[in-house]
Amino acid sequence: MGIAPSTPLTLALSPEGERDNTTVSAPEFNAAEAGLLERYFTNLDRPVFALRNLPEVVKGALFSRYSRTEKSLRRVLLDEFINEPDSGFDRLAGTPPVDDDMVAVRRAEEFYERVLVGYGDDSVAELAGAHVAVEQASTLAAKALEDSRIGISPLEKSTRYVRFDRRAEDGKYLYYRGAELTSPDYEPAAEALFETYSKLVEPATQAIRERFPQEEGETDRAWKAATRAKALDLLRGLLPAGTLTNLGLYGNGRAFEYLITKMGAHELPECQALATSLHRELSLVIPAFVRRAMDERYGKPAADRMVRVRERLAQLTSPPAGQVRGGGMEPSVRLVEFDPEAERKVVAAALFPHSNLPLEEPTSDVDAVLDALLDGRDNRRQRAPRALEHATYTFEIVANFAAYRDLHRHRMLTQDRQLLDTDLGYDLPRGLVELDMAGDFSRAVEGAADAHRRLERDLSRALAQYIVPLAFHVRWYFRVNLREIYHLCELRTTPQGHPDYRWVAQEMFRRVAEVHPRLARYARFVDLGPGDELERRKSERKIDEKLSALDQRVR
Repeated sequence: MGIAPSTPLTLALSPEGERDNTTVSAPEFNAAEAGLLERYFTNLDRPVFALRNLPEVVKGALFSRYSRTEKSLRRVLLDEFINEPDSGFDRLAGTPPVDDDMVAVRRAEEFYERVLVGYGDDSVAELAGAHVAVEQASTLAAKALEDSRIGISPLEKSTRYVRFDRRAEDGKYLYYRGAELTSPDYEPAAEALFETYSKLVEPATQAIRERFPQEEGETDRAWKAATRAKALDLLRGLLPAGTLTNLGLYGNGRAFEYLITKMGAHELPECQALATSLHRELSLVIPAFVRRAMDERYGKPAADRMVRVRERLAQLTSPPAGQVRGGGMEPSVRLVEFDPEAERKVVAAALFPHSNLPLEEPTSDVDAVLDALLDGRDNRRQRAPRALEHATYTFEIVANFAAYRDLHRHRMLTQDRQLLDTDLGYDLPRGLVELDMAGDFSRAVEGAADAHRRLERDLSRALAQYIVPLAFHVRWYFRVNLREIYHLCELRTTPQGHPDYRWVAQEMFRRVAEVHPRLARYARFVDLGPGDELERRKSERKIDEKLSALDQRVR
């Protein structure tokens, strides 16, 4: 098929003589070309369009070539991929290949890799993405996967909405049982935790439903969902860190490459095995972008270095011989560091794009600038502006691991935690005390703590984490700017949130308000109140309203 020359795009003018960016005055493609291209783009005649039905490797190569040519993106696809015999485009983007075609598919992939090498750099890997499901991973491994902040978006199975009392085919509960966990104390302790969880689920749910009866106008679905969530919230502290969970990950190629390398260097064998599995599966969908993740030139040396650094630092921070750890510790949020110049820096940053002066020179009335910048937000989804990123804070937090697990998901901050153990004590939910179920909870958790001490002695501190229930405290730090403080605290203090992470977010905001009251006073949607007793009741009612409205539209 002949290749037509690229047609210049001539933008139409509106009646007032202004340029109209929504239409193109002359078609770029003839009818035959349009027939080939229409499957791959949302439109062929406007300057803004989306791609569809293209493999990730083709999209990555397409954008890579696009950055080095004057042609339009659609023209590049037509001229250099669809109409290029060596590209094997049909093998990758056309009909699904049969077994005999796999050699041709591999040749096509090599063609696109050559395009990436010739026209792209590392950043091109951010233009190709993949969805990955990771199932039957421990909560510890899930936290390791979710620890990559940039380029990866995770979603994990919820302890609030899903019961964890199902058994595997061998009759045991669903927790990680890797070959490295050789201690005879591990499985009995894990089984005891799940037995207690399973024993309490139904009585706790029934007691909560008696305490919070169904209200007039409340659907059966909403009431049952809210009361079940309350029961599961109270019991989640029994689940050990080895509890199996499922999660979905969406990420770009560059982020996945680093994630695989980092997981390959992890101290837990489970995470190392996940690195191998991720690399194998992603090599089937975005091979060119994860090729270096575990290779001998880049990936493996990088992972080896991570291991050496971790081991050296661990040697430097080990407790002196004979030192006794532990003693328990109440939950706390401590502001370790803040910038006394934060107000001035925020004001200067806010004025900077509207001035022609250097960053440090603009001066103005602080209250007037902050009013102009932050006043008038109607809801928390109207995000605080970028200037607030010039105010930074470092917090050291002690709270239960379940609360850490919730707050760990926030991306626009720097965070790290210490190993999970039993030294800092655990939280006993007040709701279980009120339901007269605290004894069963405490016995199970303290039994797991005894097993944890033996696992630490017989295996290692890292492996002993698997048996630690989520109720136990862990210490971590957040280094965060004020813009993220607004987002995190306004989101995590909503009345329907879990009381444990609500308390952490409230305390973080209180510490900021103590040192920077003028900067904090505009965070109008931080809720410092006690929260809802039945946290999910209002949210479930809103879901019913949305479902009803959707049903009306469908009819």
